[in-house]
Amino acid sequence: MNRTETEFTPIDPDLYAKAFQLLDPAPEPVAPAAPSAPSPVSLILAAGPVHQAGPVEKTLTDALAFLDTHGWAKGRLIHPEGARCSIGALRAAAGARNSAYRDAGKLLLDEARRQHGKQWEAIPAWNDAHTGPQVRSVWEAAIRRAHEANI
Repeated sequence: MNRTETEFTPIDPDLYAKAFQLLDPAPEPVAPAAPSAPSPVSLILAAGPVHQAGPVEKTLTDALAFLDTHGWAKGRLIHPEGARCSIGALRAAAGARNSAYRDAGKLLLDEARRQHGKQWEAIPAWNDAHTGPQVRSVWEAAIRRAHEANI
């Protein structure tokens, strides 16, 4: 191991402290400030936990956002310009036919039946038989239900 020898001149510790004090004097004592308004962070922490969407709510919300972005379609799963029907939007949002996809589809169909009658056996048939505002109303209600059920 190589050791580097250095020859430093010893300093006077009192002189060093005095020089440092001249460069960085102690601040003047400050009177205590009046209490300030709570910071936004403390308000957020005091408000309690933020709602964390469950997998079904997230899938439904993401699917509706997909429809808002790419468009809603009737009569086909995917329109050549990118719009999708309700089931196509669910597939795009879920990414796979997983449990969140299946449960979101069941909830959406259940809500479609609540609003438009029990005769609907599948999402595509219901989707194609209704207007955009009617379909959106079902999506929004299904999302509310998923939120309230925390699923």
